[in-house]
Amino acid sequence: MGAVEPDLYRDTWVRYLGYANEVGESFRPLVPVPVVWASYGVATAYVTADAIDKGRRAAAAHAQDPAQTTRVGVAVVDTFVWQSLASVAIPGFTINRLCAASLALLGTLTRWPLPLRRWATTALGLAAIPVIITPIDRTVDFLMDSSLRKLYGAPGEPPAPH
Repeated sequence: MGAVEPDLYRDTWVRYLGYANEVGESFRPLVPVPVVWASYGVATAYVTADAIDKGRRAAAAHAQDPAQTTRVGVAVVDTFVWQSLASVAIPGFTINRLCAASLALLGTLTRWPLPLRRWATTALGLAAIPVIITPIDRTVDFLMDSSLRKLYGAPGEPPAPH
């Protein structure tokens, strides 16, 4: 048996590009807003590339299948929606709110100078990224399994006939 080819978007360093916006949100107190938005651009490019890759894989795997177009569409949509929620929207919002709250609390509870509060907030945001990843991924799995995936079954599978 041949070795399984690693998934470039899930099994290599490229996966970390999906976390770019969380890093950007962590640095929001220290960098201009366009830098934060650029981090969302990197994360969105990662999400889009992964969705396209999964579509290509589905097309290759189902080349002789009459439902190939449906399988490809399902693979692309499932990947894009999952990655958009789990890699961009939910973690970006979470880190944004965590950093905003911590900056406000440090301003209220300490007499630290503003630059120190900003760096402390950034450090907290960066430290939170590995902590939030798995719970968010599992939550998005549950949400997708409970909603969108019920429409078409397993990723890459065509909708069941009614």
